[in-house]
Amino acid sequence: MSTEARRVQLQDNLNRTREAIADACERAGRDRGAVRLVVVTKTFPALDAATLVDLGQTDLGENRDQEAAPKAADLAARGLEPVWHFVGQLQRNKARSVAAYADWVHSVDRDSLAEALDRAAAAHGRRLNALVQVSLDGDTSRGGVVAADVEPLAERIAALASIDLKGVMAVAPIGWEPAKAFALLMESSAVVRRVDPGAAEVSAGMSGDYREAVAGGATMVRLGRNVLGEREPMA
Repeated sequence: MSTEARRVQLQDNLNRTREAIADACERAGRDRGAVRLVVVTKTFPALDAATLVDLGQTDLGENRDQEAAPKAADLAARGLEPVWHFVGQLQRNKARSVAAYADWVHSVDRDSLAEALDRAAAAHGRRLNALVQVSLDGDTSRGGVVAADVEPLAERIAALASIDLKGVMAVAPIGWEPAKAFALLMESSAVVRRVDPGAAEVSAGMSGDYREAVAGGATMVRLGRNVLGEREPMA
């Protein structure tokens, strides 16, 4: 596919996706602009990410630092400055790298990671927006903190100097009714808002369940194939 044809394809997909999110907001009785679209560009080339920014898509997401770091550097070299969202599980030893380019980290699920990100952000002279990742089914092997530990973690993040507590994130467990999953996430959101009333962001909903997430109160949805098409197999 030519560069121009791909640009037209991305523009069409982006327009359709934005309209679908706006319609979902309207059906839920919310303002049509209430939900932020984060386009997850993992496995897609930097040129696609750059094209999306050029088309006015501000928020881009990645879930692996080894792909995200060079992609962020590529866009910076082009003079492009998207808002980068790190949405995947994050090892503490990657905190320094991620803090160099990410504006949001959606997957903060333990004190040690929060503290590592805080130190790294300070070293880079930056601030990070942090979301507490919640494990809705209690299986923390896929990332996330159990509901009982949401408040202590939120309090720890709120006390750090270079990280701003912004809200919660979760992935609906496989086999669950999305509405049930997102209702549970909103309970954790209420807990975090007791720690900081301004920490009202709710990152929830992917390609298969974003409509239910919008109906459940999400303020961000993380979509990839809706805009970019089917992903290439990971190496």
